[in-house]
Amino acid sequence: MVRWFARIAALLLLGFSVGASAANAPFKEGLGFDKLTVTQPVSPAGKVVVTEFFWYNCPHCFEFEPLLEAWVKKLPADVVFERVPVAFAPQFVPQQRLYYALKALGKVDALQGAVFNAIHVQHIALVNPEQMANWLQTKGVPKQQFMNAYNSFGVQMEAKRATQMVTDYQIQGVPTMAVQGMYTTSASMPQTPTNEKVLQAVDYLIQQVRQGMTKSAK
Repeated sequence: MVRWFARIAALLLLGFSVGASAANAPFKEGLGFDKLTVTQPVSPAGKVVVTEFFWYNCPHCFEFEPLLEAWVKKLPADVVFERVPVAFAPQFVPQQRLYYALKALGKVDALQGAVFNAIHVQHIALVNPEQMANWLQTKGVPKQQFMNAYNSFGVQMEAKRATQMVTDYQIQGVPTMAVQGMYTTSASMPQTPTNEKVLQAVDYLIQQVRQGMTKSAK
């Protein structure tokens, strides 16, 4: 009988602890992040995958970029970061393919910020492949090399995959951050009205995913 009472007391204490922890969480579902109804597959296995959905012509993505780049440089080894360019309409597709062409050429790290600056600071139109190729040539990327990558089957497939991900992740606006194919957050939510708060929410969600991985491994 004493053992039974002790067990009940322990369960009640555990329930209180979990409830208090949820109440004290810095970000709450529906306020600081959303949970996807269907968890999306991510890779590689064993890593926490963080995804940014963005559009080069988006002024909010441009403002977010410097802060995001600084954050990415400090990521621990168990976190993988990826970008997904959105295409809410057919005219977005060329910039999707611009990103994946740069990725195929190994130029994203060197030129991601430069693309944003060209559009939003220098007001250079980069909406079709000819404009893109001419501008990239001034950055040391041979025109034909870019066009070959832009028109490649691999880049076309990457762009189609990105468009499907926008649907699967229920992306309504950019920039939006996703964590482990389970959660999304953006500056449109009440608890994350600034870019800094968005990244704090992402850090919190990374920790939640880590804890879940640890529990499932036991």
